[in-house]
Amino acid sequence: MTLNTLTRALVAGLAVAALTTGSALAQTAVTATLRADQPGARIEPEIYGQFAEHLGRGIYEGVWVGEGSKIPNTKGYRNDVVAALKAIHVPLVRWPGGCFADDYHWRDGVGPRGKRPVKVNVIWGGVEETNAFGTHEFMDFAELIGAKTYVAGNVGTGAPREMAEWVEYLVSPTHSTVADERRANGRDKPWKLDYFGVGNENWGCGGDMTAEHYTNQYRNFAAFIRVPEGTKTVKIAGGPNTDDYHWTETLMKGAARYMDALSLHYYTLPSGKWENKLSATNFNEQVWADTMVQALRMDELITKHSAIMDKYDPKKRVGLYVDEWGLWHAVEPGTNPGFLYQQNTLRDAVVAAATLNIFHNHADRVRLTAIAQMVNVLQAMILTDKDRMVLTPTYWVYDLYQPFQGATQLPIAVSSPAYAVGGASVPAVTASAGRDAAGVIHVALVNLDPNTPAKVSVTVTGVAGKAVSGRVLTAPAMNALNSFDHPDTVKPAAFSGASLKGDVLTVQLPAKAVVVLALK
Repeated sequence: MTLNTLTRALVAGLAVAALTTGSALAQTAVTATLRADQPGARIEPEIYGQFAEHLGRGIYEGVWVGEGSKIPNTKGYRNDVVAALKAIHVPLVRWPGGCFADDYHWRDGVGPRGKRPVKVNVIWGGVEETNAFGTHEFMDFAELIGAKTYVAGNVGTGAPREMAEWVEYLVSPTHSTVADERRANGRDKPWKLDYFGVGNENWGCGGDMTAEHYTNQYRNFAAFIRVPEGTKTVKIAGGPNTDDYHWTETLMKGAARYMDALSLHYYTLPSGKWENKLSATNFNEQVWADTMVQALRMDELITKHSAIMDKYDPKKRVGLYVDEWGLWHAVEPGTNPGFLYQQNTLRDAVVAAATLNIFHNHADRVRLTAIAQMVNVLQAMILTDKDRMVLTPTYWVYDLYQPFQGATQLPIAVSSPAYAVGGASVPAVTASAGRDAAGVIHVALVNLDPNTPAKVSVTVTGVAGKAVSGRVLTAPAMNALNSFDHPDTVKPAAFSGASLKGDVLTVQLPAKAVVVLALK
């Protein structure tokens, strides 16, 4: 190690140490109350779902390299990516899209790979789609990583019969012609089809439909999703884009009793405008603050869509599935614009954690989400470059938040001063809490302020804690990232800035940081 390198490492280490201990002179005072005696809904593991679309290098190279690849693989699935996904216990994967789903015909992706038709991916980049990764490859991949399956069906260019036969192919234990076609292609035992989406973004790329037309289409298609007696496949209706409350009203009024869930799509755009996507890595504090404002809109959207759903479904039988969400930046310079490849910084991690807190606090209605996307696309968990792989800051948030999978949500009310820059203003600190099956209480705290640490005082009622431990994710710079040459720049570390005295938990929360604590 050179002297300059050593100096930089020492400076970086001191900076992180200062952040972690909250030793800066200025601090934001935050108070909160955690009611351990008022348990809420279960935080379903599927809230941590992933999205894998035939888009750019998300499937090909990201997940699938083929058995003949020099990249280490198991039956064509790259080993490093599989291991990384298993490490965070990915509960569910949504496939094949996205917009790709409503131009996808499932028979193109079954049978011998060498005989499958080559199509053009007209949705994403105009590249050739070999169909090497099809139904068998996806279902086997889900089994390999231990995830549930969410298949998005084709309503835009498909027909009810095509969708019905796909479901039959997947789940039928009989010796129908379609089920025996599955056997001839190498799978004797039916798969478990956990979730089935009836179309995708039918207000847009899935058909440019009106809410009224899609309501009728949904009822028509959903009637032919037939599974064997004694099994269950959750039927998901294609829901609204962002704040299209008319769509939710129309669909719930006309088809609520035919659905098990309604989807919601919302992407965080720092500028707030689709036509003005900004750099993933080159931004100032105003853009950071604007990003936080746009990200926290998720709470408003869920609240308002849930209120409409409550009118037609007061018992909350129908889930609200946010099955596409995340930060959408400009693509990395020099990459195919249709591949949506972007870097991932500490800013992405803070947004992911704050959004997961929102999902936890709406666990009574939000029971599944899928971040967009899993590998090499938009706000990815993982980036690859041929045989190299790097875990992003967002991945590490999902690692930190693992204890919340299946926990019981606990209400935590936070009183936080605002973090404000220009016209942008958000609460400086957000939080969520849950109790796991072993009785351990987990508290997630996110400081959205990139400059000022916070002293958070949490009054805990209904339980007597004896010890507290935790981990922190932060970095000296707002745009700190993990590159292939420096993969560990943003990574969780042990956190010693929390103490428990009586019923008060005191946390020295660093600036621009995510902390997850365990109270025992």
